[in-house]
Amino acid sequence: MNASFPDSAAPMAAKPPLQLLIAAPRGFCAGVDRAIEIVERAIDLYGAPVFVRHEIVHNKFVVDSLKAKGAVFVEELDEVPDGAPVVFSAHGVPKIVPEAATARGLDWLDATCPLVSKVHRQAERKVEAGKHILFVGHKGHPEVIGTMGQVPEGSITLVETVSDVAGLDFPAGTPLAFLTQTTLSVDDTAEIIAALKARFPQIVGPRAEDICYATSNRQAAVKAIAAKCQLVLVIGAPNSSNSLRLVEVAEREGTRSRLIQRASEIEESWLDGVTTLGLTAGASAPELLVREVADRVAQWRTVTEETVTTAEEHMVFKLPRQLVG
Repeated sequence: MNASFPDSAAPMAAKPPLQLLIAAPRGFCAGVDRAIEIVERAIDLYGAPVFVRHEIVHNKFVVDSLKAKGAVFVEELDEVPDGAPVVFSAHGVPKIVPEAATARGLDWLDATCPLVSKVHRQAERKVEAGKHILFVGHKGHPEVIGTMGQVPEGSITLVETVSDVAGLDFPAGTPLAFLTQTTLSVDDTAEIIAALKARFPQIVGPRAEDICYATSNRQAAVKAIAAKCQLVLVIGAPNSSNSLRLVEVAEREGTRSRLIQRASEIEESWLDGVTTLGLTAGASAPELLVREVADRVAQWRTVTEETVTTAEEHMVFKLPRQLVG
């Protein structure tokens, strides 16, 4: 006689299996760690509120967490009251911003990523050497605005695409140099630089590439998992350049990819036909959000996790001297 179960005791259907490939490296880089710590230590040192010009990093969760601790985010320096401490974001600012802060007598702290500051110094040296800079980057991004604001107007030209290179008009023999934003697509940037060198054989570049180690490492890690997945989720903000590039890298490998800010955005239907899911996080996204996503998909699937590691990162950047003591 077959056993029967009352409706209330019917066995639950087993959740379908899902392999979750988590890319490593992922998430916070040394520059983001440093920037967040600068704001937190500034609040401890000065007391709340501490003003921050622009989002310290491009992540709403991080920004909201710092707001709860006493940070106040503003777009321009003139929104900072006299006598209040102010922090400049990790993306860097035009040279006139700290100059204006000093002129007002404000206590200011620079949270610019040291790798972005390195590009700033290179830009100054290239212009001092009499070269015109072709800067590869995305128009309107804070890092681009900050870097272009290090040198006199007219001494630097933005290049966004290979087709932009064809439209450049410099006389033969013009002393040229190129630099790049630190959070670009490694592959796209290589194509643009190749086009610049073909068009202007005299152009000179930096001794080492400007795309930062964290951007390169996170893109390589996504490449390592994308071809094995039917979908790759990237945790990051819509205004985060390095996060958007991770979506592009996955799609270039032929895999669907979605940018999300929080696990709550994920719909169960996204997993239709997905047996292997890839997961990574941009350089401004905390590991807490990675675990949040893993827990979310585990509501619908029996998840087997595997971390795919392509590099180890041990970079640490020093804090500003005002905060060390």
